[in-house]
Amino acid sequence: MQDQDTSQPTRRIDSAEAISQQRFKYYDFAMAAFVVILVLSNVIGAAKPAQFDLPGIGPFVFGAGILFFPLSYVLGDVLTEVYGYARARRVVWAGFGAVVFMALMSWVVVSLPPADGWEGQAAYEQVFGIVPRIVLASLMAFWAGEFANAFVMARMKVWSKGKHLWQRTIGSTVVGQGVDSLIFYPVAFLGIWDTGQVITVMITNYVLKVLWEALLTPVTYRVVGWLKKAEGVDIYDADTNFTPFSVKS
Repeated sequence: MQDQDTSQPTRRIDSAEAISQQRFKYYDFAMAAFVVILVLSNVIGAAKPAQFDLPGIGPFVFGAGILFFPLSYVLGDVLTEVYGYARARRVVWAGFGAVVFMALMSWVVVSLPPADGWEGQAAYEQVFGIVPRIVLASLMAFWAGEFANAFVMARMKVWSKGKHLWQRTIGSTVVGQGVDSLIFYPVAFLGIWDTGQVITVMITNYVLKVLWEALLTPVTYRVVGWLKKAEGVDIYDADTNFTPFSVKS
């Protein structure tokens, strides 16, 4: 994989103060895409184990959310690389708030008494019913995993002087998705699924997430290159405050 030279930003920014004063054209769109992918991944795919029978191997079990949830990490990498850690941090908090609201809305809507004659309550509860421990596991895993991903991405960029984007995207995913998986599956499913199934799904999902990131590296290069050229800057978190407990950009 070549070093990231698809675009030459007009201006390099290292100062946290200068970064905070920068205005961007496409940051809001990237944030919206991140939040949408995150919420839909939690609503639709998080709790379903899927299975394919692979010739010569046998049953292959994985979490259905694996097909789409890793896109949030790809977008997280793009946001950190293009807009810096502080703005990526704002996006993580926006996503966290969206998932909290999604959980609250699901609980309220499912709990409302159904109208007389409506026969869809059982199916509605099965699809949208909120299991508190799964919500807790999802929030904990997302928060810790995304911040680990953004931190590693930002620090590796400074260490590598902006070279070898693929090392940063894959390296940050190895750490971030590792943290995410180690928290989510045990907290959410131990005692509900067989322990062996929890371990199997956790490991296979982790491997698939990292492989997804690797396969999407050419797409990441194109998106990052285009955004940097469009925004006209290249941001390095040389003196950024990396505390996760802030929404300051």
